Amino acid sequence: MTPPTAAQRGVLLLSCPDAPGIVHAVSELLMQEKCTIVQSQQFGSSTSGIFFMRVEFAHVDGSSLDFDALRQEIEPLAGRFDMTWQLADAAQRLRTVIMVSKFAHCLNDLLFRNSIGELNLDIVAVVSNHPDLGRIADSYGVPFRHIPLTKDTKPRAEVALLDLVRDEDIDLVILARYMQILSDTLCKQLAGRAINIHHSMLPSFKGAKPYHQAHVRGVKFIGATAHYVTADLDEGPIIEQELIRVDHSLSPDQLAARGREAETRALARAVRWHSENRVAVIGNRTVVFP
Repeated sequence: MTPPTAAQRGVLLLSCPDAPGIVHAVSELLMQEKCTIVQSQQFGSSTSGIFFMRVEFAHVDGSSLDFDALRQEIEPLAGRFDMTWQLADAAQRLRTVIMVSKFAHCLNDLLFRNSIGELNLDIVAVVSNHPDLGRIADSYGVPFRHIPLTKDTKPRAEVALLDLVRDEDIDLVILARYMQILSDTLCKQLAGRAINIHHSMLPSFKGAKPYHQAHVRGVKFIGATAHYVTADLDEGPIIEQELIRVDHSLSPDQLAARGREAETRALARAVRWHSENRVAVIGNRTVVFP
């Protein structure tokens, strides 16, 4: 029996050592709770021996789910299989802060996608170390907060950000071309809930004007990488990458424009998959159920 279209849906995302009976046990638990599985994806890693599973479910009759009761029922199952797991309401919007500097393309793309319901975000604020992009945030009715940052004020700026994250109960921080390196302490505080985007030509073309460097070298592909933020600069677990073929006919500025396209696409997909509980992390890798 298929639940009504408007039925509340839950999402269970789990990982554990691979063993017989995991799928059966999860399905049996949901059946006992009078739930039907709307969508199920699983993957067993032959290299790590870890099993991953994402299940989206709803009550057969379309009634509301009791997530607290479900968590109590899942706990013994999780203990039995040594699971790492999370349970969420599929409709829950993540309270989000977007951080930017002066580049507007990723910010504008995220705000637009969210405004038409493509992303599952409640954007609480746009935070920047420059005042330039306040007008874009204002046009979408999102509060803009300018936190100036210099070498001397960086510790205070990071404290202000953490205060905002705590006071506003923030679930996700998106670095949408925020051109500052976060401290190790801040990275640890935001572990698992901060996503960054950068061009995929690292480490070959570092520093200023990477697309000009790429043009000089005659690259044939450019792209972008969206990943979780860690203390290792630009080396966190990769969520999504976008690739675009280019050739000798493109100028450095045209390469940069293609790069901006890649950045917006990769970041939007990574944010959407994270907000829909489709990303499981294992070490420095991810398993994504798109």
